[in-house]
Amino acid sequence: MTLQLVFRPYAFALTRPLVTSRGSWQKRRGWLLKIVAPGSDSAGWGEVSPLEPGEQRCCERVLSAWSLQLCRSRGELEALLPTLPAALAFAIGAALAELDGVVGDAHGPCWCPPPQSAQLLPAGHAMPAALEALLAQRGEASGDSCGVAPLTLKWKVAAAEPALEWQLLGLLLERLPNEARLRLDANGGWDRDTADRWADAVEGDPRLDWLEQPLAAHDLEGLLRLGERVPVALDESLAQNPELREQWPGWQVRRPLLEGDPRPLLQDLQRGRPKLMLSTAFETGIGARWLALLAQVQQQGPTPVAPGLAPGWTPSGPLFASDPEQVWAQAAEAMP
Repeated sequence: MTLQLVFRPYAFALTRPLVTSRGSWQKRRGWLLKIVAPGSDSAGWGEVSPLEPGEQRCCERVLSAWSLQLCRSRGELEALLPTLPAALAFAIGAALAELDGVVGDAHGPCWCPPPQSAQLLPAGHAMPAALEALLAQRGEASGDSCGVAPLTLKWKVAAAEPALEWQLLGLLLERLPNEARLRLDANGGWDRDTADRWADAVEGDPRLDWLEQPLAAHDLEGLLRLGERVPVALDESLAQNPELREQWPGWQVRRPLLEGDPRPLLQDLQRGRPKLMLSTAFETGIGARWLALLAQVQQQGPTPVAPGLAPGWTPSGPLFASDPEQVWAQAAEAMP
């Protein structure tokens, strides 16, 4: 069967710059994908949302060669997937899964709102104000008769002056409620001595979920050694060395939109694969549907944990709606 693929570009800015050990950025751009079978009313939706400049250029080259509209047989698409940039392979795999009814209907996981997310704290001087605002919101919500899930915070570190961050860590640990959870994300920005110092400060703290990518992606020896003291979750290491997804004994931060065809990850989660946490790549509503679905499946597994969806960091509006038709239409309106 021949399928028609239509791509549509989009662009938006985060509500504030995201500052990490690797720099600061705010603008996001990518492509939406719609796959339809001629004569059919059904459609599959995907999103190409690369983060790294190199991956962005790879996707642009492939799409320029294809043009933004093309027809391919189902067999051709499946054979192409392993050869494509991961962000593009995600879009196609996601759309095919929806066309097949693997997701989105009675035969598979349904589209639904995500579980409560971890809250993302900004780096450096902006952190205390953001923390106090979240704690104030938490205090207001605590009167809800339905109850409130424990607060999970993720803080971007290794992104400001070390002395400032060390001071802010003390403030954070002092203000963090006993029932809250904490993730410290260095994006590979610490050396071993610095990571050890921070581990000294949080070792044995029951509120610690993990140190996220505390050392450089290639420093597997250091990461394993550190993991003997405190929980360590890998992120960038998994992108650099995908084999670690089957080898790392600790937590993994999985960004579905950056990993390729999402169907194997969905199957892993459905089989009860432990210690996988789903995280955002700052996507539109089409990609966010998949992220919410995978996070819901993760919640049914042996190690349920709050996903990392960075609420409040992307704008509101039709581009971030749960209805793919709204997202598609909004992308068209935003095009020059």
